[in-house]
Amino acid sequence: MTELPELPELPELREQPEPPGVRTARRRYVTVCALLWLPPGLAMASMVLLFSERGMSLAAVAGLFAAHSLTVAALELPTGGLSDVLGRRPVLAMAGALNVVAFALVGLGTTAWVLTAGMVLMSAARALASGTAEAWYVDTVQAHSGPDAELRTGLARGGSATSAALAAGLLLGGALPWLLGAGPGLGARLSEATSGAVLPLSVPVLLGAALRVVFVCYVLTVLREPPRPPATLRSVLRGVPVTVLGGLRLGGRDALVRRVLLTAAAVGSALAAIELLMPGRTVALTGATGSGALAYAALSCAGFLCGGVGSHLAPLAARVAGSGERAVLVCLGACAGGVLLLGATASTTHLLATALAVVGFCLFHLGIGAASPNENDLLHRRVPSAQRATALSVQSLALQLVGALTGLVLGTLRPGPLPWLLTGAVLLSGALLWLRRADVRSTPVTTAT
Repeated sequence: MTELPELPELPELREQPEPPGVRTARRRYVTVCALLWLPPGLAMASMVLLFSERGMSLAAVAGLFAAHSLTVAALELPTGGLSDVLGRRPVLAMAGALNVVAFALVGLGTTAWVLTAGMVLMSAARALASGTAEAWYVDTVQAHSGPDAELRTGLARGGSATSAALAAGLLLGGALPWLLGAGPGLGARLSEATSGAVLPLSVPVLLGAALRVVFVCYVLTVLREPPRPPATLRSVLRGVPVTVLGGLRLGGRDALVRRVLLTAAAVGSALAAIELLMPGRTVALTGATGSGALAYAALSCAGFLCGGVGSHLAPLAARVAGSGERAVLVCLGACAGGVLLLGATASTTHLLATALAVVGFCLFHLGIGAASPNENDLLHRRVPSAQRATALSVQSLALQLVGALTGLVLGTLRPGPLPWLLTGAVLLSGALLWLRRADVRSTPVTTAT
């Protein structure tokens, strides 16, 4: 009997260990996300009340926030192009420096023009930071591991850090003025010592300014970028418009990028409905404005926490669903279900209906948190590094513009199930865009310039 020749041993199919640079980049990205979003969380709870305490009417406060939104929308694309041309680290540092000044003006300002200047600077900083940290992370990981590098885990952890920072900031920003007011005249003595410049409601905003200083120092000392050609004033002025146009063309030429942008628009519609309609529902539930505002703050904090959990579960969702696209479909379907549940319970404050509304609210944020890293993982595999921040800015702009338009439309409708059901239908349409599988290639699409 002839012996069969020995077959060579097959190598074990093991996961390749991550390069140390990838783990370091992920850790730094998570830290940047937390430092970037903790100050807005701190200011969120007290800013409207601070403006009112400074003697501004509700219409004037609405005007300040309108100026903020319009400035962000106007600067989204140019600042995204600036990040692609000039680099991620200098743009993030500029955003942090502008925010130091903006938070100081808002925290200390006593006149309308000073507060307006603070809000405009804050919105410029918001536009500069939009997508820049994420673009830095993707660039760094792909520089270490190539274009097929695994991105979803880092994006998910960054989303979890963002949500956790917003939730922690909201709680701390709401608690600090209350603690200063509850103490033995601490708030009054603080106001008296600063001639009224620093109120208890100013403290969370000023703490946010101090954290922005920490953010700038961290960005300048820790973040490192893959090499890029040196930028001159002429190259920046010529490169930004070209980069912006190239980013806009991506949405028209690439079906998957277009799908991501349409999904962002649908999510913007749902977020606008949440922000516009939920405060009124909490006031109707509690029967008083003050307790309603407190209930909404607690609900918002729960929403941020659910978003963080959803982001953490994004890689698991992709594995269970079989692909990133399927995960987006399932997660956005869950979001739409949450909004429709809010619509089904909108006409009553019965205990069971209220419990179901809270479930719908949390389900919406959980689904958004899980869908976003999977969407952006797909987006980054289709967009070249030279247009990455611009593509993220286009995505953000689609969300904001459709959200603003939705707010105007919903404002003309009577409160009740109808606004929720319409918004839920829009979000469900965005989810159904992912039914048909696209060609998910990791080679970025290049656009002629």
